[in-house]
Amino acid sequence: MDKRAKLRGLYAITDNRLTPSEELVEYVAQAIQGGAAVIQYRDKSGDPGQRMWEAQDLLSVCRPFGVPLIINDDVELAAHVGADGVHLGREDGAIEAARARLGPDAIIGASCYNDLALAHAAAAAGADYVAFGSFNNSGTKPNAVRATPELLVRARAELDLPIVAIGGINAQNGWPLIEAGADMLAVVHAVFGMVDIPVAARAISLLFDLDNASNNPSDDS
Repeated sequence: MDKRAKLRGLYAITDNRLTPSEELVEYVAQAIQGGAAVIQYRDKSGDPGQRMWEAQDLLSVCRPFGVPLIINDDVELAAHVGADGVHLGREDGAIEAARARLGPDAIIGASCYNDLALAHAAAAAGADYVAFGSFNNSGTKPNAVRATPELLVRARAELDLPIVAIGGINAQNGWPLIEAGADMLAVVHAVFGMVDIPVAARAISLLFDLDNASNNPSDDS
């Protein structure tokens, strides 16, 4: 299967403030139970040892379900644990260097904020997906630049790779972003900040079933 074929649906991102170490594996397992298609391990705690074993533990959760595990920012950690890929921000190194380190089968994503030119550059450098945002107020990155659904429309018309929308997204505001062209909705709080993680994840995952239905209407004639 083309690795990009898996890049559709709920993209659940961990946050050590919402997914403490002792609960991390269980919370991620619950998100997968609710339909998460991709998991990103994001931990800014700065403890290399903890990050190593947490990433290894998450890989053991994701692999049986065929859910890719993406490491935020850290190419070496992704390489060491054998993760499925890495997500790079503007200051996190070159896509070409990450590809050389991780190999042709790795999934490499790039943050493009509200800049379509960055997305074109990332695609040319070999990124497997590009991410735009923030589309709403975000508790994770309150000062993030804002993006609009119109940007997704343009990106879908101009780019031939999966598109991620991120920033304050939940089950109530996610559908217009899918309609505009997002293949994945990247979510932190609206999954891991909820009391019932599987139900929260399922509510967002179902938006993609709605999209599939709208693009493939049944013929009742």
